[in-house]
Amino acid sequence: MTDYTQKTCREFVSVLASSRPAPGGGGAAALVGAIGTALGHMVASLTVGKKKYADIEEELNALIAKCRELEDELMDQVPADEADFMPLAEAYAMPKDDPRREEVMEAATLTAMRTPIRIMELCCEAVRVAEILAARGSRLAVSDAGCAAVCLKAAMEAASLNVYVNSRMLKDRKKAEEVNAGCEEMLDTWGPVCDRIYSEIRKDFLKDSVKQAMENEAK
Repeated sequence: MTDYTQKTCREFVSVLASSRPAPGGGGAAALVGAIGTALGHMVASLTVGKKKYADIEEELNALIAKCRELEDELMDQVPADEADFMPLAEAYAMPKDDPRREEVMEAATLTAMRTPIRIMELCCEAVRVAEILAARGSRLAVSDAGCAAVCLKAAMEAASLNVYVNSRMLKDRKKAEEVNAGCEEMLDTWGPVCDRIYSEIRKDFLKDSVKQAMENEAK
């Protein structure tokens, strides 16, 4: 199995566009989540060390460390998603009259959902960071905090679809409902936070000129 995070962006996109079953939506969600997290990281990096933000220097350094941790784990989910999906692909290839097929399919389906759920969890943590940085980071970099929120919401929603497409196949409907409820809770809690971050930044940009923003930063 190839770790496509070690390839170029163009190579990764090319593989996504191919007929290969993986990497797919889950791997793409993980990468987008890592990009969103890195944009938040960028805001912190552009803020730390500035005299105006000296009183939150320690907090900024902690946020930078958290972003690094989240970026690394999200990138790790790209190959993890492929590894977790392959048993399901193999299960689908089993003869339909094989008495073991149903049991193997159930176990493989649960495995296939594992990484997308983790991607969602990591993105939720990253949204917490983006929310802080959107409010307290450098005003000159606030657009990147908005971009972070947009990317993280997209990553969460994309990952959730990779859960739902599999949870609907589970024979254990109690487990399926439990998994779906967990995903819905994450989306319902953190999706609106992403929307608010984007909306507030967009609104500020439409009413303030770039010159005014730079003047505010210099104060």
